[in-house]
Amino acid sequence: MKLLAIDGSGTSAGISVLTESAVLADYFVNYKKTHSQTLLPMIDETMKMVETEPAELDYVAVCSGPGSFTGLRICASTAKGLALALNVPIVAVKSLEAMAYNFEGTVNTLICPMMDARRGQVYTGIYMFEEDAHGKGLTVIKDQCAVSAEEIIAEVNACAKSKGCSVIFLGDGVSVNLGKISEAMTVKFVVAPPQLLLQRGSSLGRCALSMIERGEVVSATEFVPDYYRMSQAEREKMERGEEVPERETNDNF
Repeated sequence: MKLLAIDGSGTSAGISVLTESAVLADYFVNYKKTHSQTLLPMIDETMKMVETEPAELDYVAVCSGPGSFTGLRICASTAKGLALALNVPIVAVKSLEAMAYNFEGTVNTLICPMMDARRGQVYTGIYMFEEDAHGKGLTVIKDQCAVSAEEIIAEVNACAKSKGCSVIFLGDGVSVNLGKISEAMTVKFVVAPPQLLLQRGSSLGRCALSMIERGEVVSATEFVPDYYRMSQAEREKMERGEEVPERETNDNF
């Protein structure tokens, strides 16, 4: 079984090809170019490097949101196009759960990804890897949401105290709120190192593999990204009193 994973929910772009037991390729770019410039060439180069033809893919995994509005649209369009052409299912992975997989296998540690959502908020959640029937599976303590940094910091601090464990913070929202984190946290915490700070295609792929085991896949026509909030253009239209078109559905994406 081969899986192509595509993550463009944040500023970085990640492409990975995986099997059930191995990461064959993990291509990460965090530079000035947009996802519209990077993702397709990255997919093409990655597939060539691992000598894999598109027809050999069994699944396409993609970040379903939240995240960058434009990034999610590009990823969704790319994943849907590939999945339709290849007649394979899509694995729609929640962005924050995919980020938590950067620390797959950690013990007695809360994982708190924080994506900068602007407007005084972060996209975030609270996770921990715990033993299950398949080994160390991801436990969702707080599902992904958009809240203020102060709110999630207080919640993760209280949760870590009650469980007697430490915390790992990651994501581009950490640097923006590091002062608040340092002031409020009363339990041991660390910030992820640069190589594990942002979204990785391989982490999204590892999360997708666990979802495939549970049968959590959709068809290309069923998949729609979850933006969580209006885009800036939509907000500006509402502020001007203009009508905002209905958000895309499965039929008109």
